[in-house]
Parts: sequence; C-alpha cells; structure tokens
Amino acid sequence: MPFSAQPPASGERYALSASLDNARHLSSLLRAVHFQDHATCLATASGLRVTVEDAKCIQANAFIQAEIFQEFSVQEESVMFRISLSVLLDCLTIFGTSSLPGTSTALRLCYRGYGYPLMLFLEEGGVVTVCKINTQEPEELLDFDFCSTKVVNKIILQSEGLREAFAELDMTSEVLQITMSPDKPYFRLSTFGNAGSAHLDYPRDSDLMEAFHCNQTQTNRYKISLLKPSTKALALSCKVSIRTDAQGFLSLQYMIRNEDGQICFVEYYCCPDENITEAEL
Repeated sequence: MPFSAQPPASGERYALSASLDNARHLSSLLRAVHFQDHATCLATASGLRVTVEDAKCIQANAFIQAEIFQEFSVQEESVMFRISLSVLLDCLTIFGTSSLPGTSTALRLCYRGYGYPLMLFLEEGGVVTVCKINTQEPEELLDFDFCSTKVVNKIILQSEGLREAFAELDMTSEVLQITMSPDKPYFRLSTFGNAGSAHLDYPRDSDLMEAFHCNQTQTNRYKISLLKPSTKALALSCKVSIRTDAQGFLSLQYMIRNEDGQICFVEYYCCPDENITEAEL
C-alpha cells in the first residue's frame, strides 16, 4: 500500500485519515447513492457514512465500515462535512473507471477539519495525483428514527427477486404499492400504469425469501420517481432487507459484497406517498 506507511507532513494533524488499496471499492458504493449533487459525510471510529437526500422525502446512506480500509483514523468523536459528490466521484475515477488486469488505484484521503478541503492522494502505476475538494457546512439531516423496536414488518429477499420485479412491473405507474402481511398475499408489489394494474406476489416460503417477519397487514404506496435511485444499489447487492414502520415509512437496506468479499451496506429511507382507503384495495 503506497500511502498507508506515509506519516502526515511534519506538524500536520488530520481529523480524518484513511487509505484504501482499491479506490473502486469506495467509488462504486458512492455511485449507488449519487442521485443528488451534494452529500454529507460523517466519520466515526466505526467507519464512514455518506448521506444524500432529496425533497425531504428520501434519504440514502452508504456505510463503509472502518475494517474495509487498510488504515482508518478519526481523531475526534465524529467528523462531519458536506461535499460535492459529483466532484468526489470524478476525482476517485481520475485514472478511469476500469483498471487493467492486476492493477488498481490506491487511495489515501485526509481531512484536517472544519473549513479545510478534503485531500485525495491517488496512485496507479507509479503515477500520483493529488486532489483538493472544498468542503461545506453540513446541513441538518432528516431523522427517520427507524430503530428496530418501531419496525412492524420486515422481510429479507435475495436481490435477484427484486431485480426481476422491477424489470417486469409497469414503470409508467406513478407509484409502487407494497403490501406486507402475515397472511396471503404475504408480500405483493403492485403498479398502476398505462397498461393497467400489475401485481407480483412472493409467498413466504419462496426460494428467494430469506426471512419473513410480518406482524400486521400493511399496504403503502411510494412514488416510483423516489425509488428509482435505489435501483443502482440493487444492481450491486446480493440481499435486500425491506422494512416498514407503523407510519408506513420504508427502509430498503442493500447488502453489497465487493471484489474482495467484504460486506458494505447502502440504505434508502422513503416516505409513503399517500394513505390508502379500504375502498381502494
């Protein structure tokens, strides 16, 4: 690892410093939440969380655990800043998005603290590039308060099941209706597009169903325009956890395994679109 052994310059103290053998591990996760230009980064001893929000209705979080990095050091309890996600991704892929076989882009990132830029040192094939990205004051983030005690229904699916569903359902529909129930239809996805209504049912004993914990019947609708960004994470993932709380807020947690077999998570929170009356069901 070219950068992990390099100490900071004399007298410099970084609030956050980290190194990765392969920058693609980070860039692929960040692309999965790149549906708005800016992101808020929070670093703690457990790792790095990158949060993107839109219209106070949807929030995406990419979690990169400290163990993924070859080196990860946070000098304060937490370090937080806002940054252009577009610029960060451009810098991480400055050597291109696909490396030659047997080569990878090594990364070292350093942040001195409030008001300072995020510094990236990238090396591939003996060539080193240094990028400085301006940081901004972090904005207050939505708190969906999605603790496990408030979860009403939860299922875990193999991701291929949800990928097939998104391919088959009518995406001219404005909403995706999700029904979760301890009884039939157990788990149903419905759309209402130009070609009429379409439903996909998953029995609780389906080969694609890894866990099924439903306590009550819930039917909620979510704007497809808000859910579409999550398909980037879905494409990378191997499993997805789908949870709802009593108000119908939706959590989609994608488990993503990188090229080295390490596990990371991307989570989307989404507000329900509207209340559904019994007459509509």
